[in-house]
Amino acid sequence: QVQLVESGGGSVQVGGSLRLSCAASRNTYNMRCMGWFRQAPGKEREGVAVFYTGDRSTLYAASVKGRFTISQDNAKNTLYLQMNSLKPEDTAMYYCAASDGRYCPGLQMPSRYISWGQGTQVTVSS
Repeated sequence: QVQLVESGGGSVQVGGSLRLSCAASRNTYNMRCMGWFRQAPGKEREGVAVFYTGDRSTLYAASVKGRFTISQDNAKNTLYLQMNSLKPEDTAMYYCAASDGRYCPGLQMPSRYISWGQGTQVTVSS
């Protein structure tokens, strides 16, 4: 399995921006997809964005579409999440995850991802 380490979280005001990074211990070419998830206190983990490594297509939750952008730098083995126009409801612990090489669980089945980072906290205040 690949090891994943997130960074870039912090505290920002409403309308601000942050860029999260997820550094992988090796290249992720053989993984079907990678994703960003978040979990707020007392809530279930929810999918935010997915990046398909094969064709580099993307998928977003409705709540972040148009504000967040997921991307990957293969040379750096790093997945990014650019977050703009942040809202208080974006406050959560953010995690990146990697799938296996055969199947991408998408946004709805976080339990099917095989590797997870430790998370990075994002706090948006008004």
